Amino acid sequence: MKEYNNLLCKKNNPIAPSNGIIHRYENPIITAKHIPVYWRYDLNAVTNPFGLERIGVNATFNAGAILWNNKYLLAVRVEGNDRKSYFAFAESDNGIDNFRFWDEPLNLPQTHPEDINVYDMRLIKHEDGHVYGIFCTEIKDPNAAKGDTSSAIANAGIIRSNDLKNWERLPNLISPSNQQRNVTLHPEFVNGKYVLYTRPQDGFIETGLGGGIGLGYVDDMANPVILKETIINNKEYHTVYELKNGLGPSPIKTDEGWLHLAHGVRNTAAGLRYVLYMFVTELNDIAKIKYQPGGYFMAPNEQEITGDVSNVLFSNGWIVNANNDIYIYYASSDTRMHVATTTVDILLDYCKNTPEDGLTTTNSVKNILSLIEINKKFM
Repeated sequence: MKEYNNLLCKKNNPIAPSNGIIHRYENPIITAKHIPVYWRYDLNAVTNPFGLERIGVNATFNAGAILWNNKYLLAVRVEGNDRKSYFAFAESDNGIDNFRFWDEPLNLPQTHPEDINVYDMRLIKHEDGHVYGIFCTEIKDPNAAKGDTSSAIANAGIIRSNDLKNWERLPNLISPSNQQRNVTLHPEFVNGKYVLYTRPQDGFIETGLGGGIGLGYVDDMANPVILKETIINNKEYHTVYELKNGLGPSPIKTDEGWLHLAHGVRNTAAGLRYVLYMFVTELNDIAKIKYQPGGYFMAPNEQEITGDVSNVLFSNGWIVNANNDIYIYYASSDTRMHVATTTVDILLDYCKNTPEDGLTTTNSVKNILSLIEINKKFM
């Protein structure tokens, strides 16, 4: 218990130097070791005379985020040694360190068929007054071939609450796509309708003819049916989102548009590489992209690149506070949670003034030459 408390109280300092866009921090904010001791160990010396861990934790990652009662609150995906994931809330006063879990993990209300596995919850405070949790729910594919014990069907599960303690389970999303993952909710009504950002896929892993970040409208979240999905940000050959892409957290509203944080995936000789990228949509036309800087916004560094599933950066949670500071909560290599900090003004400047991806080597060089020309007078 002493070692555990020392871990929780560890100070987290920013790493220098920074690229000016974000500040990373020295330590992960949540790891498997941060899970409460009494969730893992039987503390009764009579029934556990050897002091053995009874329920192991493999990883803590892909957390939704919300500012709640002046606390920075994360809905962490906790993966047990048995491969099952569950959600647990952890809070911090400053959003950078000293994250402490609530007394118990979330006992998720069930629908039929029952979830086999759940993960990657987005937390959204909506204009209707509710806080929504939208997550991926997974079941075994009932049409899988005999002996196939890995094929799955993924969909968007939905819960909502007014106090984050008592949750109502709503029906799972119905959409035109075979599979749905990385679904989140726009925080405001658009023409009186709820708006969901989706990632349509043909299969559990393969996007097939689907792919890209989609947009769909729902009349009532108690009956969440999307009749048509429109792709607003597609995958693109020889980019960081060549293979697939999906929205992370819900967008942040600014005076110049909606800030979006997304993940992009490409294939490499070492396997899939997940990075984060950004774009801005018009304030009054959320389907229209206003700015999209080329390349990735964040990628795994030398410490983050290794883990359970290496070469992965993923985010489904960020928080903007009253000072317009932004806290980006991201996971590295499906293993641990980190935080990076920035501001609304900095991200808008980054999105507006970073050149778009020209989609060819020639255009990339042109962008560099243009910058050199600008800088000649300062050299």
